[in-house]
Amino acid sequence: MQKPLPLLMLSATLILPFGARSQAILRTAPLTAGDLEVGGELAGLPAVTRRWVTYEDLLKLPQESYTVSDDTNFLAKTEVSGVALDTLVRRFGQSPDADLIVAICYDNYRANYSRAYMAAHHPLLVLRINGQLREHWPKSEHGGPMGPFLISHPFFKSESSVLSHDEEPQIPYGITRIELRRESVVYGVIRPKGGWRADSPVMQGYEIARQDCFRCHNMGKDGGTMAGRSWMTLSRKARNDGALFRQTIRNPASVTPGARMPAHSGYSQVTLEALTAYFRTFSSAGTGR
Repeated sequence: MQKPLPLLMLSATLILPFGARSQAILRTAPLTAGDLEVGGELAGLPAVTRRWVTYEDLLKLPQESYTVSDDTNFLAKTEVSGVALDTLVRRFGQSPDADLIVAICYDNYRANYSRAYMAAHHPLLVLRINGQLREHWPKSEHGGPMGPFLISHPFFKSESSVLSHDEEPQIPYGITRIELRRESVVYGVIRPKGGWRADSPVMQGYEIARQDCFRCHNMGKDGGTMAGRSWMTLSRKARNDGALFRQTIRNPASVTPGARMPAHSGYSQVTLEALTAYFRTFSSAGTGR
């Protein structure tokens, strides 16, 4: 069971549902440590608003169930059920402004779900695993909690590739907060300045970094902070020592023993050079071409 928060929290004011889209109750403060925090572009509320939804109220929303066999969070075929992310957008988002869901985990990892990704892969905010409520869920791969929430897919098939980088499933566990955001704003902070051609190494590097690096590295308030190294730190490394930067991506542990960053040993030299060219733009006065 989730450990209750202090009694002061139990007096949180209830926010009545706004519009026919919102059937769950949004609260001004959490009732328990396991409530899902919701923020960003919420319908009828200022952008800085923070609200919480209880696990029990999420269970009252329309549920979907799948048996998954390709989710690396599970050791075998597993039945998952919960709420589709696009359902959360319809319930709480300011359409068409909120076209991106950002899932934030307790270790500051972030996953981004665009409308295109949601349409292609139908990600699910998991509420039950093999029919069990979350107090009976298995542990994560590192032995910690899988909850309070996680995201899975009924089936994942890569829909795109850039050089030797294939689109990867976004299946984080330990989710504590979701934000309904605007894709143009979130991705805008890491879009390279200038008139780069779509097929240029810089724009190819951008597409890869947006899908991969942005989950653990931040640019200001956006992006993950799990790695503890900002976008500008990566930019300086790419500019000052491109060879070392590329080696860090290919095999992080060879540069920093014990590094948590996964190796990208399958990346081609061209792919690594595209990432280097992209990150260098943040330390460059060039306008691109």
